[in-house]
Amino acid sequence: QVQLVESGGGLVQPGGSLRLSCAASGFSLDYNVIGWFRQAPGKERQGVSCISVTGGATYYIDSVKDRFTISRDNAKKMVYLQMNNLKPEDTAVYYCAQRGYSCLSSASTYANWGQGTQVTVSS
Repeated sequence: QVQLVESGGGLVQPGGSLRLSCAASGFSLDYNVIGWFRQAPGKERQGVSCISVTGGATYYIDSVKDRFTISRDNAKKMVYLQMNNLKPEDTAVYYCAQRGYSCLSSASTYANWGQGTQVTVSS
């Protein structure tokens, strides 16, 4: 059974940091890309970052470049999203999702999703 479980969310002040984790089980992470998405209240789900199968290629939306870093450890079946210099507009539920060999920004192309973890950036 394919399962993705996010953790690491919470409440942080502007300028703070959080590290999200995505634990994968039920499939081989060696052959799948993982994307991070977020959804704020009243807004559509937005692709934030994606990492290739080997970790050699990473992708970010412009608003998080130079602040967020995605990484993966295939042996541990874990994917991480390090978020620094957080801003109030980063507030959302963050999801990790799995698809095949290539990163795409469209959420509809991802087959499996975690339950999400809430990130709130507020003073």
